[in-house]
Amino acid sequence: MNRFSVKPEVYFNEGSIEYLKTLKIDKALIVTDDMMVQVGVVDKVAEVLKSNCNEYKVFSKVKPDPPVEIVAMGVKVMTSFNPDIVIALGGGSSIDAAKSIIIFAANMMNKIGTSYKKPLFIAVPTTSGTGSEVTNFSVITVEDKKFPIITNELIPDVAIVDADFVKTAPPKITADTAIDALTHAIEAYVSTKASDYTDALSEKSVKLIFKYLLSAYKDGTNIKARQKLHNASCMAGMAFTNASLGLNHGMAHALGGAFHIPHGRANAILLPYIIKFNANIELGVENEVARRYAELSRILGLPSSNVKEGVENLIFSIKVLLRETSTPSTLKEVRINKEEFLEKIEVMANNAMKDRCTITNPRIVCLKDIIKLYLEAYEG
Repeated sequence: MNRFSVKPEVYFNEGSIEYLKTLKIDKALIVTDDMMVQVGVVDKVAEVLKSNCNEYKVFSKVKPDPPVEIVAMGVKVMTSFNPDIVIALGGGSSIDAAKSIIIFAANMMNKIGTSYKKPLFIAVPTTSGTGSEVTNFSVITVEDKKFPIITNELIPDVAIVDADFVKTAPPKITADTAIDALTHAIEAYVSTKASDYTDALSEKSVKLIFKYLLSAYKDGTNIKARQKLHNASCMAGMAFTNASLGLNHGMAHALGGAFHIPHGRANAILLPYIIKFNANIELGVENEVARRYAELSRILGLPSSNVKEGVENLIFSIKVLLRETSTPSTLKEVRINKEEFLEKIEVMANNAMKDRCTITNPRIVCLKDIIKLYLEAYEG
């Protein structure tokens, strides 16, 4: 028996942050990072809250790939302040941190027998890529190792997908996050848990990203392109929270934990190599996974007279997208020291094998395969 979840409630388009005005709020906790405070994004949300919130507090200590120590600090703030609403404001790290803070606070309070009412959880993404505002995933870091947490308790109650919060994102962030969303959509499409429901979301997301990424990358003020990318990221999140992901994310998590490469960039570099590996068409053998990739190629209007041509053109079109957005195509280009890379490669491969995302990869993978893929991605 398969399952498809449609939580959370999503408000979208520019100005949808006004939804907050419809709520009666006693205390709100805003979970974010210091940059959001410095550039005035937190003030923008605080202004909306002025008319209907008695008190709000800002926890702005979130770091990229949130360390468990930061989550613990957030839990302390959460349990002492006891908000009725938590607003996660930022990219994937801020939303992931808020998810972990909420669930760990609830578990802690329940264990000590203290009465605890889970707050309404609202996610406001400021990047178009992670889809974390609609997913049951969270990633925290413990001693340089990324740990995915997967439970439906992590899904926010409300997502506000407002392009006004992404229009100032710099081009590099725009590219990294959008290609992260593209990876979500493609991996969900070929996942062993893919379904008709997730396919529809993945297909539309892939089309929107290919159509609007370059416009948003070249002109951040193009609000239509920004909103389309924001929507695509959210839909890709809905797809993968139901279908899960694959080896691309398993390897990216391990790579990011070891070398602190931005998550979207790690996914972008790996994506062409993973598609080629999963499709496995070198010997001319057509398989269901290759056919799925070729179908995406056809949907994008790329030449796909046969499966091999479709897969090759999908890979080629992704490489063009990377080139047009000045995204590195090899790990060597992100200045990872080769000696250190080779020292850590087996540990990374082991971590990727154990990663929960790898479970739903469409092709069975072994340790040697992952090591080979890392080496290919390093040299190109």
